[in-house]
Amino acid sequence: MKDHHNSTGTEGRLALAGLRCASCVGRAERALKATPGVSDVSVNLATGQAHFRLDRPEAMADAVAALAGAGYPAADVDTRLSVEGMNCASCVGRVEKALTGIPGVASASANLATREALVRHSPGISPEDLAAAVSTAGYKASPRAPGMHHHTAGAHDRGDDPARIGRDFLIALVLTLPVFLAEMGGHLIPALHHRLYALLGQQGLWFVEFALTSAVLAWPGRQFFRIGLPALIHRRPEMNSLVALGAGAAWLYSTVATFLPGLLPESARHVYFEAAAVIVTLILLGRWLEARARGRASAAIRRLVELAPASAEVERDGAVVTLPVADLVPGDVLRLRPGERVALDGILVEGEGAVDESMLTGEPLPVSKRPGDALTGGTMNGTSALRYRVTATGGDTVLARIIALVEQAQSAKLPVQAVVDRVTNVFVPVVIGLAILSFAIWIGVTGSAGQALVAAISVLIIACPCAMGLAVPVSIMVGTGRGAELGILFRRGDALQRLASAKVIGIDKTGTLTLGKPALTAIETAGIDRDQALRLAAAVEARSEHPLAAAIVAAATADGIDLPKATAVKATVGRGIAAEVEGHALLIGNAAALTEAGIATDPAMIAAADAWTATGATPVHLSIDGRHRASFALSDPIRPDAVEAVRELHDLGLRTAMITGDVRRTAEAVGGKLGIDHVIAGVLPDGKLKAVHDLGKGTVFVGDGINDAPALAAADTGIAIGTGTDIAIESAEVVLTGGDPKGVPRALRLSRAVMGNIRQNLFWAFAYNAALIPVAMGILVPFGGPQLSPMLAAGAMALSSLFVVTNSLRLKGFR
Repeated sequence: MKDHHNSTGTEGRLALAGLRCASCVGRAERALKATPGVSDVSVNLATGQAHFRLDRPEAMADAVAALAGAGYPAADVDTRLSVEGMNCASCVGRVEKALTGIPGVASASANLATREALVRHSPGISPEDLAAAVSTAGYKASPRAPGMHHHTAGAHDRGDDPARIGRDFLIALVLTLPVFLAEMGGHLIPALHHRLYALLGQQGLWFVEFALTSAVLAWPGRQFFRIGLPALIHRRPEMNSLVALGAGAAWLYSTVATFLPGLLPESARHVYFEAAAVIVTLILLGRWLEARARGRASAAIRRLVELAPASAEVERDGAVVTLPVADLVPGDVLRLRPGERVALDGILVEGEGAVDESMLTGEPLPVSKRPGDALTGGTMNGTSALRYRVTATGGDTVLARIIALVEQAQSAKLPVQAVVDRVTNVFVPVVIGLAILSFAIWIGVTGSAGQALVAAISVLIIACPCAMGLAVPVSIMVGTGRGAELGILFRRGDALQRLASAKVIGIDKTGTLTLGKPALTAIETAGIDRDQALRLAAAVEARSEHPLAAAIVAAATADGIDLPKATAVKATVGRGIAAEVEGHALLIGNAAALTEAGIATDPAMIAAADAWTATGATPVHLSIDGRHRASFALSDPIRPDAVEAVRELHDLGLRTAMITGDVRRTAEAVGGKLGIDHVIAGVLPDGKLKAVHDLGKGTVFVGDGINDAPALAAADTGIAIGTGTDIAIESAEVVLTGGDPKGVPRALRLSRAVMGNIRQNLFWAFAYNAALIPVAMGILVPFGGPQLSPMLAAGAMALSSLFVVTNSLRLKGFR
């Protein structure tokens, strides 16, 4: 993708399609070199990218056109915009329509909760052009700088800043209180009413109310008119339009009654200044509370960002200096004091100690680290002083990728959002029509313009679709943020909805349900003690490169056994290895190796070996000076929490299937221990792919290896164990940053909780409007019921949005 801040002499970078050979590279380079304003061209066949320098920003579009003409089109790029002024689902639709109307924009998704828009477009379109299109639609927009996250942007750059909205609310409150008391206080304190009329008279009191209400609408309330009226003029009304119409109509009618009363019948000479002022004040209160709640919703990602220290101690030119993390490069050696956070990803080069990786894996126990082990930026060092070499900086670190994944998921639209979009596309115009209808009915029935105006204003205010627009994205924001805290990363937001409706869980065995490497699990001996048998066997196996040999050596090392030297080592493929150790002739191998060497096998140890084989373990035998002295059971141990994970999946009502390339006997033994419903064994990657298809719709596949990538991509939802390969992780839609298989049922529970929360929000948002619009129209009045006042309508509307946000915040407590 290109540099989003091109200026004279800046670098450009494009991912190209169609590069297959050196000739392709040459043609692409020639096309770029022939483009005015483009220099220093280099095209890399391995990465599929073109690097060059731009003498002027406009040259990027020319470069894209030249490459397309040469047959190597540039891939679309993603740009994230910060958008001010979006307040409801209609606003979201207008922003998206403005962006998708630009030729070269493939898709656009605006998010009401984050106040952002994610745009996929041709690299020939500049981010500034995208922002300009949104601004033309009435919403101030600006490209978000690479690496800047929506919750870290300065408050002065964000129109939804709680401090600014709170200030506007307080100004409106101070101006509105006298108006409210003047009109409504008399109902509570008659003496106040008489005192004001005696002091100012009715006309004088109305003049004061006019001045204060006008100040409310022109100062803190001007945003509703600045955005809402142009939208109305362009026949794209939205929430601000409804508020502007409602408050504006109340103010205009009252102004006529104050200054030109002769235009109205005497019975209709009333003022509704308090309604106009209170509407604006209550809606500002709702927005303020909502903005504060949204800040809490993004707290999980904000905490992730704050995990990375701003500076670190680095060894440079023989001295230790403190530098900003942004100035560090791969290869730098950093010093880490006890209790400090790791600044960047790296490899430990000196020191041993425990590191708290709970931010990465969700597991509370610290992890022991030795030289050669990997350290992850943002994790917390224990009590040891360490030195480590930086391996990744900037956006390449694990923490940066986690944040990017979460933000990407938060920007996504779930399929259920399509229902909301279809409703809100027609909702505001319908509400305006209902308000006009209410006005006409009340005029026709009562002949009172005042009562008709109250009904129309109440309909306009009660029906603002703020809650509809927030119902889905705020739940996604909180849910994916909570998932990040628990080590569950949704690479695509729509995986939340699909995972919640899962029916079958297909799971790879090796590395997913098991640890993925052999370990020594049992020893049987005859005529020799356990430690001596392990000592001699490990001495021989230390000279072998076989994975099973490594398991025996690892067991001896873990027990602190010093290994003697083995000589005259001779390995036989498929049989075993022979050597001399401390004057003894040793042979290690399978039973056939001992038999071929003329060594009688011990019946008790062979019986034990057969029992091990039945459970999926591999037996290895040791003979010393021609006598069978020991047998070792080697197996890929089941992960500690795998049995519990499978049980939890069954408790969630899901069927389980283990899909593995391992032999059937071993697979069935492991599946039996775990309680797996269905075992599919001995399959290659294409066999795993077929197995996923055969399991049917609603299948989730969990894996960690390169051979799992096709199945992960083909499943309705792919879940990658984060300790696995990058290819597996890239093929999946959900990533578990730790290796714990219990993360699978945890992810399922979280997805179900999020979808349940969304259903609650949508029910409230839609049911609230369906129930209260008729009340606002006055349908209950003929039956002795109340007519909803504009002030109560404004309060109810503000509370509806607040309810949706606070209900979503309950997901922060997900366990």
